[in-house]
Amino acid sequence: QVQLVESGGGSVEAGGSLRLTCVTSGYGPMSNSMAWFRLAPGKEREGVAGFTTTSSQITLYTMYADSVKGRFTVSRDNSDGTVYLQMDNLKPEDTAMYYCAATRYYISYADILAERSYQLWGQGTQVTVSL
Repeated sequence: QVQLVESGGGSVEAGGSLRLTCVTSGYGPMSNSMAWFRLAPGKEREGVAGFTTTSSQITLYTMYADSVKGRFTVSRDNSDGTVYLQMDNLKPEDTAMYYCAATRYYISYADILAERSYQLWGQGTQVTVSL
């Protein structure tokens, strides 16, 4: 059974950086589209960054939420499927539980940050940004 495991969260001051990691464990179909979501207290879960690939595992589209453009970068190591979220210039409003999500389907650009696109979810890693 395939599982996603996130790590790398922590507490940082505003302006700092963190890199989140999402490791895929277990045997199953390759995840062809993946994304990071976050859930802050009192808010709905929000898509942060994600991508979809071609059949050759080349990234076809990458999408970012407006709130993180220019500060966050999503990437994947195709050798083992590990996905990263590099977060720079963090702000207090970035404080949330961050989740990795995956699907074996190739999805459209418009669906990259849609929760309904993903069937596999990790348990989350907490990010706290203080002033």
